[in-house]
Amino acid sequence: MKQKKWYDYLWVVSLTYLILGFFNILFAWLGLLCFFIPLILSIAQGNKSYCNRYCGRGQLFGLLGGRFGLSRKRDVPGWMKSKWFRYGFLIFFFVMFFQMLWSTYLVFAGAQDLRQVVTLLWTFKLPWQWAYHGTVFSAGVAQFAFGFYSVMLTSTVLGLITMVLFKPRSWCVYCPMGTMTQIICKVKAGERL
Repeated sequence: MKQKKWYDYLWVVSLTYLILGFFNILFAWLGLLCFFIPLILSIAQGNKSYCNRYCGRGQLFGLLGGRFGLSRKRDVPGWMKSKWFRYGFLIFFFVMFFQMLWSTYLVFAGAQDLRQVVTLLWTFKLPWQWAYHGTVFSAGVAQFAFGFYSVMLTSTVLGLITMVLFKPRSWCVYCPMGTMTQIICKVKAGERL
């Protein structure tokens, strides 16, 4: 059995993030690390080391689906692996992300009130007012946190669904961050997209 490294336990960080955001929404800002670190590593190293080694969410799905047997361990359908689906999901994800940024801007500008909801699967608005008690920060800071936590929770739920239906790390096939880092790596290597 191979000896575990420190990064083999990053699934704890992913799980802790979700729990902290449940109790205090401002912890959602920590999720930006999951956006910037993969991009920085792929730009600096030209590889997908974050996805392959450091992604706590992928590790969590691997643990739940593999060791705990919550996965059917079936192959992901070909259409989910296709470029059109992965790039289409990335574009859809960006549209939803920029919509979240626009809502945050409106709250910062005073044109909209803070909405203390987490939107799951871009559709279901869950009241989440217990996780925010006001701070010295602008309401826009909290609005970004609610929106960003919505993105992170939604992607986790999608990952759990595909983990159960297919192989444990099926989310990794169409993960927007994985697609972006793959694009960066291809551009750095001079390959065609």
